[in-house]
Formats: sequence, C-alpha cells, structure tokens
Amino acid sequence: MTGPKPLVVVGDVLLDEDIEGVATRLAPDAPAPVVDVTGDRRHPGGAGLAAALAARGGRDVVLVTALGDDPASETVRRALSGRVGLLELPLHGTLPVKTRVLAGGRPVVRIDRGGGTPGEPDDAVRGALAGAHAVLVADYGRHTAGAVRASLEDVARHTPVVWDPHPRGEPPVPGARVVTPSAAEAVALCPGSAGTSAMSLGAFAERGARLAERWRAAGVAVTLGDRGVLLTRPGGGTPMLIPAPFRAGGDPCGAGDCFAAATVAALADGLLPEEALQRAVAEAAAFVAAGGAGNPGLWHAPAVPGPAPDPAADAFGLAEAVRARGGTVVATGGCFDLVHAGHVGLLESARRIGDCLIVCLNSDASVTRRKGAGRPLTPAADRARVLAALGSVDAVVVFGEDTPEAVLERLRPDVWVKGGDYSVQELPEAEVLRTWGGQAVVLPYLDGRSTTRLARRAARAAAAAVRPPPG
Repeated sequence: MTGPKPLVVVGDVLLDEDIEGVATRLAPDAPAPVVDVTGDRRHPGGAGLAAALAARGGRDVVLVTALGDDPASETVRRALSGRVGLLELPLHGTLPVKTRVLAGGRPVVRIDRGGGTPGEPDDAVRGALAGAHAVLVADYGRHTAGAVRASLEDVARHTPVVWDPHPRGEPPVPGARVVTPSAAEAVALCPGSAGTSAMSLGAFAERGARLAERWRAAGVAVTLGDRGVLLTRPGGGTPMLIPAPFRAGGDPCGAGDCFAAATVAALADGLLPEEALQRAVAEAAAFVAAGGAGNPGLWHAPAVPGPAPDPAADAFGLAEAVRARGGTVVATGGCFDLVHAGHVGLLESARRIGDCLIVCLNSDASVTRRKGAGRPLTPAADRARVLAALGSVDAVVVFGEDTPEAVLERLRPDVWVKGGDYSVQELPEAEVLRTWGGQAVVLPYLDGRSTTRLARRAARAAAAAVRPPPG
C-alpha cells in the first residue's frame, strides 16, 4: 500500500545570509555607513525556502535541486534535514550565497557570490515528478528547471503545476496551472503596454494576459505587493484582483516564495485557482508581517508543527512585527455583536493613535455569559470577518475568557482603548497594561448607539410587521 503523493518543489536553492547591526556613523575614508554587527543568520533561500514553507503543517514535500560539496551546500542540507525530502542533481561549481547587510533592520548592501551548473537528473528525480500530487517550480535563473524540463512538460499534462518565474530563467512549460511573476518580473518579461501607465492595473492586466498566451498557461497571477495579486488569463477578459488582507509592513524578503508555496499547497488540497490565490495572499501577508524570511522562528520552529492558524488573523505576528520596527500597537476589545456607527467611530479613532489596531473579540460562549441567553446575535466567525473588513482594523483575535487579560499578556499592546463613560481606573485591563509599560485610555463614544438598542428596535419592527391591521 502506497502513501499519499508528495508535493514536489523543483528549483534553485540559494544560501541566504543576513548580517545584522546598527549604523550610527560614516566611515572616515568614504561616505559609507559603518555597521556594527550584532548578529547573523544563515538559512536556505530560493527553492529551499519555498519547500520549507510548503512543508509547514506536516505536508509531505520533496525538493529537487542541485547541490554540491561546498560548505554552503552542506549548510542547506543540515537546515532542510527533517523538513523536506531531498533529491539532488549534481552541482558543477558552488552553491550561490546571497548576503545582506542590514542596519536597523533595513538592507544597506547585498553581496552575491558563488554559482554553478546543474547536472542531469536520475531516475529517482523523474519518478518523483511523475508521482507528484502537485509541483512548484521555483526558478531563480540557475537552470535547475531546464535540467528537468522534459519531465515537467509531461507532468503538466495531468498534475497542477505552479511556476514562479525569473527573467533569466526558463519559460514555464505549457499547461502550467498558475504562473506567479512579481510586478518587476512581469515588466521585465513583457515590457510593453499599450495606452496605459506602465505600472497601472490595466498595464499589468495586459501583461498578464499576454504572458499567459505566450506560455500557454491557464492563468498568470502578478503579485503587486500591498495591492495584492492580479489574476489574468489568456485572451484577456476581466482580471480578478485579490487584495491583501492588511498592510504587512515587514521584511518582504521571501514573500514571493511564500505566496507560490501556499498557492501550490492549496491547489494540492483541491481548491480552485481563485480560492488558492486568496489563501496564498493571506499567508504571504502574515509571513511578511512576522518578519519574512529573516524571522528566526521560521527555522527554530519544529519541522512538523501543528495546524497553522489562519494567517489572515495572525494578530500576534502583526504585533511583533510592528514593535520590531518601533511602531505603536493599539488594541481594543468587546463583543461587537451588531457593528454600528458607534463602533466604527471608536475603531477609527483608536487606529489613529498608533501603527496598527488589533481587536480582541469575545467568543460566542463569552458573549452568552456576559449578555445572557439569545446572545450573540451573530456568531464569532462572522463578527470577526465584519471587523477585519473595516479599514481601521488590522487584525482580529478571538478570546474565550470573560475578560481579555490573558490575550493582552500575549499581544502586549502599547495602548488599550475602550469607549464610553469608563474611567481608566475602572478598567480591569489597565493594571495588566502597566506591567509592561502600556497605557489604557478611554475615547469618546457616539452617544445613543448600542447593540442592545438596535436589537430591541429590530424586535419591535418585526412585531409590528406581523401584527394584524386594526379593524
């Protein structure tokens, strides 16, 4: 009896190195910053990062790539051991190493060195591709995809293939389910656009459709950073824009790998391309908010973690990312059973205080204990979705206790906001905030609005509608 088919990632592995430090002065002999090093990290990049991300949650992933006998290749093997299966092509040369020097979390310079040529695949590689559940090609222009192109052309006839292209790489094989160029890659691969601004949505829709026709791909999804992803198909037609759930604001390094890996994993789960891209956009945004490829927790976490939380609701990762860049985390909480104008005004005011707003939402059981039988009127999943759709709200986290102290101890916001006629001294959360130097504040509340009043008004209106007319 055979096990489930694996997800196979094909592509070029790099070794990413981040040298971190602080820069407070210029060199005496040149107008260049002096970076005092505080630490460094090394981890697989390129197809290696994509494979590790695809394997999160315990998915069976096999990585087909070229590795050699050099120290960088050995570092990659150790980092991926226990996370993914490795099928190696011989590498004639050395593994590419990409070194970023960062000061205060921002890149100052990047240094690239090394490189080689992949050898021929063996029967194990061809067999893995033939038996794949889905395939991701992470092409970084280093020719691994070209070495196995014949097998990829066969696979694309019957298996979902996602192709993350590179301007110096191979064109996607015909029949690829989704091709995922970034905006810059789309411009490099298809520079001309007629009658529209070069960076407009119309121009990217035109490029995507032309690339889909050129490659004979089922769809081309152009990633547009904070604007989201634009899905186009051959022959034109109306494109689909899938916006990001929030402005991540973190380190975008590796976001494309995360997006492509999440897309192929969703297709392997049976989702339609449009559904797969929605999931992938949310996962990529959460990945960036949590620190991107440079997030130490990405590689220190267990190789096979438990089920991942909904990335669109990763309030804790967002709070950590905002704090890491020196921003102010604001949180508020409540039942939000029927969102009304009073809530909207409070949330808008709270968001203006800092750099992100996280809503701590009472669970259904918590609302029932607080408000009585018949409440909530709206289940927690729907309440969270409505709140997350507001432009003032960056993330929502649901808690099951009667009060939010436990979730606040995890979020550790700088400011906790409540609306109404409370005094700060009356807020039980104020004491918790003080333990890490946070501040509780009260904001004015739009008078005369409440969920209870709305519910009573609706009940009276419903009763009047069914009451028989007089006489």
